[in-house]
Amino acid sequence: MKLCFLVDYRSPISRSWISYFLEREHEVHVISTCQVEPTAGGPRSLRCISIGLETLRGNPVLRKHLAINGQDTDSVPPRSLSMGASLVQGMNSQLQRVWRWAAPYEARVAAPQVSRLVQEIRPDLVHAMRIPFEAILGAHALAKMRVPFLVSVWGNDFTLHAKKARTVAAATRFVLKRADALHADCERDVRLAGEWGLDAGKPSVVLPGNGGVRLDEFLPGPRDATVAAQWDIPIDAPIVLNARRFRPSYVRNDTFFAAIPVILESMPNATFVCVGMRGNPVAESWIRKYRIAHAVRLLPSMKRRAMATLFQMADVAVSPSTHDGTPNTLLEAMACGAFPVAGDVESVREWIADGRNGLLCNPNHLDSVASALVRALGDEALRRRAAVENREIVARRADFMSGMRRAESFYHELIGATAPAASPAA
Repeated sequence: MKLCFLVDYRSPISRSWISYFLEREHEVHVISTCQVEPTAGGPRSLRCISIGLETLRGNPVLRKHLAINGQDTDSVPPRSLSMGASLVQGMNSQLQRVWRWAAPYEARVAAPQVSRLVQEIRPDLVHAMRIPFEAILGAHALAKMRVPFLVSVWGNDFTLHAKKARTVAAATRFVLKRADALHADCERDVRLAGEWGLDAGKPSVVLPGNGGVRLDEFLPGPRDATVAAQWDIPIDAPIVLNARRFRPSYVRNDTFFAAIPVILESMPNATFVCVGMRGNPVAESWIRKYRIAHAVRLLPSMKRRAMATLFQMADVAVSPSTHDGTPNTLLEAMACGAFPVAGDVESVREWIADGRNGLLCNPNHLDSVASALVRALGDEALRRRAAVENREIVARRADFMSGMRRAESFYHELIGATAPAASPAA
């Protein structure tokens, strides 16, 4: 197959998905909306084109002044920030609102460039891997072209982004009208896609956003003493891992940090490991405010194998989200035997039965987060039972190779179903 992916190719999720098709020696063309490193020395079957849209979300000058450590902070309570960080929070919140409003217009302006590239590539299939921004861009670019168009939705496209701005809502409906098929990472989003305008007769497939979990890497194992020493993690302490990083629009890290003193009253030797937060002034301000420096370790972003080691070390993995699809970190935690504590979101309930193989909480309420984590840390028998069940669930429903073989078959079916119109012609 000749495949064209319309993505932000900086995304590890996109790269993981696309890597399968490279390994299978399909001809892969990537149109990246943000600048990425040249692919010289990469697979011969890969061609990556950066159209490098310096949007409000990606403009390096704006982000330097309006972002905190590369992350937006529009949900951080001002009282928990220093005056300077609070000012940045307010400015950055405005930036996010402006981008949500303006992104669909920017997509329309950039669409002719993508149309020309697709006409040059002449792919069998174009796959846009999220609605804002890439699928909006793709729908405009392919509006008058007869090429199969597959759209991925990743958890927040309907429940968060489409509800934040009327322009994004209208663009979402436009995307689903043009799309020939849908890939979602949860059953809920297939239902929501119908409510947003996807024709019931169009095919869909439900697979984890990055294809699934690489079970040869994410598996139960002993705590790594070298890694523990590297990050000053007490190897014999109860460990809670927060791998969600800063996503303030839908992950309530403010509630999580506020809950830590309460948890420490019951579990005074617990250690809280937070990935992707090292050097973040907001996280550091929370640590100072709650006087929890002795119990918290802020780590940088980690690569896949390092994340597997951290999940193996964790007793509990926490995901305090208010919006979600199927978080990759949830599946990775389950595969490694870390007990999941997650926000009570419909899509997460597709994987977690509360009180059996995980615990669900209200991430907006400090007491709910704290009580769930205290219960999880204090019930070793529950954690052991859940570890066995969760490994089986992931192996059956979210194995990377099985999932990507399904994706490959779905591509073939979609191309075959649209074969008479598969050649891109204006």
